[in-house]
Amino acid sequence: MKGLASWDTVDFSSSSDADIKQRLQNLNIPLSVDEAKKIQFSFLERPATLTELVLFSIQGSEHSSYKSSKNHIKHFITHGKHVILGAKDDAGVVSLSTDNDGEKYGLVVSHESHNHPSQIVPYEGAATGVGGNVRDVCCMGAEVVSIGDSLRFGDINRNKTKWISDGVVSGIAGYGNPLGIPNICGDVYFDKEYNENCLVTVLTAGVVKEKNVIRSRAPKNSEGYDLILVGKPTDNSGFGGASFASLELEEEKEQQNKGAVQEPNAFLERHILKSTYALFDFLEEKDLINKVGFKDLGAGGVACASIELADAAGMGAEVWVDKIHTSMPEIDGHIILCSETQERFMWACPKDLTQTILDHYNKVFDFPSVSMGAQASVVGKIVGERHYTVFYKGKKLVDGPIEKINEGFVYDRPMLEKESKQLSEALPENMDYNDLMLKILSHENVASRAAIYESYDKNVQGRVVNERGKTNAGVVAPFDSKKFPKEIKNDCFSAALAHNPSIGKVDPYIVAQHAVLEACAKTVSVGSAPLALTDCLCFGNPEKPEQMWQFSQSCIAIREACDLLRFNGTDNLPIVAGNVSFYNQSGDRSIPASPMIGCFGKVSKEKILTNGFVTSGSNLYLLGENLLFVGGSVAVNVLNIKNTQVEKFDVQKYSNMLNCVLEANAASLLSSCSYVGLGGLAAALFKMSFINDIGCDIEDQKDKNLLFSENLSFIVEVPEKNSSSFEALLNEKRCRYKQIGKTNDSNKIVVKNFIDLDIAQAKKTWDSALRKKLQ
Repeated sequence: MKGLASWDTVDFSSSSDADIKQRLQNLNIPLSVDEAKKIQFSFLERPATLTELVLFSIQGSEHSSYKSSKNHIKHFITHGKHVILGAKDDAGVVSLSTDNDGEKYGLVVSHESHNHPSQIVPYEGAATGVGGNVRDVCCMGAEVVSIGDSLRFGDINRNKTKWISDGVVSGIAGYGNPLGIPNICGDVYFDKEYNENCLVTVLTAGVVKEKNVIRSRAPKNSEGYDLILVGKPTDNSGFGGASFASLELEEEKEQQNKGAVQEPNAFLERHILKSTYALFDFLEEKDLINKVGFKDLGAGGVACASIELADAAGMGAEVWVDKIHTSMPEIDGHIILCSETQERFMWACPKDLTQTILDHYNKVFDFPSVSMGAQASVVGKIVGERHYTVFYKGKKLVDGPIEKINEGFVYDRPMLEKESKQLSEALPENMDYNDLMLKILSHENVASRAAIYESYDKNVQGRVVNERGKTNAGVVAPFDSKKFPKEIKNDCFSAALAHNPSIGKVDPYIVAQHAVLEACAKTVSVGSAPLALTDCLCFGNPEKPEQMWQFSQSCIAIREACDLLRFNGTDNLPIVAGNVSFYNQSGDRSIPASPMIGCFGKVSKEKILTNGFVTSGSNLYLLGENLLFVGGSVAVNVLNIKNTQVEKFDVQKYSNMLNCVLEANAASLLSSCSYVGLGGLAAALFKMSFINDIGCDIEDQKDKNLLFSENLSFIVEVPEKNSSSFEALLNEKRCRYKQIGKTNDSNKIVVKNFIDLDIAQAKKTWDSALRKKLQ
């Protein structure tokens, strides 16, 4: 960095603000002038070293410290009936099963974004996003059993969009498939508003006995514990990645930014997972789980992991950079300390366990022979004093209060409500509805996603029950193997992802509310009761008041929805994992408000619902308030109509409807169901028919808006013999419904006075459209 050594100090005491700003720019350190002054004159009370400035810029970045979002997300509900561990560690844990001996088993979940790297280097950005999320789940003591992804790309007609989407999908497959982890759920959306800022979020799940959860912190009173670095040798890849993720992307700096993207090695990660699972077994056998701390190395590398392990335990840490195994000669100390090299973990363990862990990785699993330079090394220790000290080549690089370094900065950013004009152009009175329907089914945001998910291994491990592409939510039976008790082998979890960017263009509150409810709708549509949510909150520049207001509105909507959603006797629906991604903006153009929501649910294998019609002659019902807004819908987009009118949902009524579906399914009254999403009621009917080629005859819906409104209502298939019981349940629960038609063997979808199409013709259009557009 401009000739300075890692231990050299940078003194701002006699500098003007303009001079400080210029010096920070020359050093490529993304701190504000006020932050630089606060470090020197308040936190340290002396000039900082170059390493300390780098460290504070990383720990104080949006990516690491949530400095602009902390005051908003702190109001989220993170506790609840099923929560074992809320949003405190590298991943959240919710209760899933209990065996006959009273042993409890948890579902470990993580949801992270890797947006900026994927825009610059799509394959590597997406691949390392998968790797980091998998490690977040593993480090909680869990066996990783599934991943999923939620992707947002630009205009599908642009060559750059096709290049990015192909690279991202290849990266997810190229990393997830070799790990042997099934990809069970996800969604993808194309819109020009993501041309310069794609979004790549990954949802990961694992399972662990509740008593074997490992915390992302050193134990209390752990003074003298060793810090062991495990995995790939440190290089300069990913250096500054946390800071890079906390800045706007600038096209002219694209080549420069590539250095902030990490390099993936899925083969090494697979070996690290296998060896670490074996170490988990050893620690359980020796009753040592509560004697250790374990953490993934993500943003900030060795520095971040060592600081967070120690600070969370109320301790301090000392790190020896010379002991960190590296793959490159003559790397500067601050780069070794803060590089985000992939495929690395850090253990905090008592000294009498240290040699066992070193031998486990270096000898039993022979890391040095598996990948050049890979190994386990002691690189530091936990100290009693609340201080963080780093040494390199006999010099002191860092020497400061650990809580100040870890806390970073907190801002209460100004906000300004964004003015929006509600456009209300109506759907045309006279249309060729068959033609419109085929155009909707071939739209890039409605058509079959096979061109995306066919690259993924969807069934590896043999425990996937509902595979991706055939269902609204993936379902896994994680205990269906010999190492778990037989009585819990049919206990399943579901995973789903949701967010509609078209609504995000219109209203930041409603898009977040809609995302929460749609994630729950996908979950319930497979018969699964929601347990917990996750979130990746992707927005523009928080320093711009309108963008900060959008973020705040989405946070309020999520909090209010979670407070009103109740399933199986719970008081709320908690958020147990997630992240915030700001600066998804290039120049004056920001992405739409993009709160990406994940939902995990629980269902018994025998109660899983299909999302396709099952038999001819069943009654079809439409459940819900049947909102008629078409703003932001695919139909409006296809017809090029200016309509942005969307409506808030009554969350209590929606929660009641979802619980009615679950109760009806528990009573074995249903054959199938699905929810009304992209493309509206009409598209939902077609997609339900495609699964088993069963047709339906739907009554005249009078108002065409009902056919194309994406209002999250439910279509439910009920056998004739169960209809009276089903209607009685809905009447008792005061759930709004109407019977809209019947299934049949006509091989056609008919909506009286609107649509009359052969299933085969419509299915062919739906099947091939996205693939053709991506060519």
